[in-house]
Amino acid sequence: MTTLSDSQTQQAQRASVPGPRTEALPEQPEAEATVAPSATVEDGARVGAGAQVWDQSVVRSGADVGAGTILGRGVYIGPGARLGERCKVQNQALVYEPAVLGDGVFIGPAVVLTNDTFPRAVTPDGRLKNADDWVAVGVTIDEGAAVGARAVCVAPVHIGRWASVAAGAVVTRDVPDHALVVGVPARQVGWVGRAGVPLVETAPDTFTCPRTGATYVVVDGALTETANETANENEEN
Repeated sequence: MTTLSDSQTQQAQRASVPGPRTEALPEQPEAEATVAPSATVEDGARVGAGAQVWDQSVVRSGADVGAGTILGRGVYIGPGARLGERCKVQNQALVYEPAVLGDGVFIGPAVVLTNDTFPRAVTPDGRLKNADDWVAVGVTIDEGAAVGARAVCVAPVHIGRWASVAAGAVVTRDVPDHALVVGVPARQVGWVGRAGVPLVETAPDTFTCPRTGATYVVVDGALTETANETANENEEN
C-alpha cells in the first residue's frame, strides 16, 4: 500500500461527530486514504480522508481529491483539477485540468472531460506546442450530477446540479440543473430528480419522481424541487 506524504496526511479532513456534545469525547482517528501500489499520487497532490485510488490511476501534482471520493482503475486526474467529496470516477475516465467537480458527482467509465478548445499538437509554423502556446479551460460539474459511460464533455461546458448526461453523449453546451441530455451533440429530452430517475409530468410544469415521490416545478425554464406536502402537514400537526 502506498503511503501518502506528510503534507497530504496533514490536509486530510478529520471525522466529525454530529449533534451537540454533552460530554467530552475522545478525538476521532483520521481516516486513511487507500492508494493501490500501482497507482501514482504525485507530490503536491491532495487525497482526502477515506478516499480510494485504485490500480494504475494517476493523480497529478496540484490536484485535489475530496474526502471519500473513489477513483477506479486507470483514472487520470490532471494537475489543478478539483474533485469534491464522495464522488465516484469509474475506470479509465480522464479528468483534465482545470476541471472542477462538486460533491457527489458520478463520472462513468471512459468519460473524457476535455480542456483544449482548439486542439493542435503544433503551432502554425510547425513547432511542437508547449504550455505557453495554449490556455487550458475546464469542465465544471455541480453537486450530484452524473455523466454516463463514454460521454465526452467539451470544455468549458457547465453541467448543473443533479443533471444526467446519457452514455455516449457529447456535451458541447451548458446543461441546466436536473436536465437529462442525450445524443451527439447532447440535447435535453427531460428532467431528472436527485435519484436520477426521469421525472413524470403530473400537471402543467409540475413533475414527480416515481422513486422518491418528490415534486418539482418549472419556473422560467428552470426546474426547482418543492417541499413535500406530506412533510409540511406533519410539521403543522
